Amino acid sequence: MSVENLKVIDFASINKKGNAVLTISDHLKWDDNNEHLLILQNKINAYLSAIETGNFYEEYPDAKGRNIVINVVAQYEPNENARLFLDTTKEILQSAGYGFEFSTLKNK
Repeated sequence: MSVENLKVIDFASINKKGNAVLTISDHLKWDDNNEHLLILQNKINAYLSAIETGNFYEEYPDAKGRNIVINVVAQYEPNENARLFLDTTKEILQSAGYGFEFSTLKNK
């Protein structure tokens, strides 16, 4: 499972707060051409599509009726462009009713 595979939800779980957490496993290095950002954006959009079409709930019925959090766990610390992207993504997702979290492996 990987940020590059748009057809798979990398991990789905229920956290201690009762939220359904969809985790993206991101192993890519951040680049100056923002290719990594585009890959991550596409993966987030794929998750949102799975939620909105109901396909996610078919595979994970325990998530029905729960708040959804998209969680990105990255191997590398984000660069400046990535930080801006992540902050903007969090605002957009929160305004749409979703949670958003980002961490790196060394913060875990």
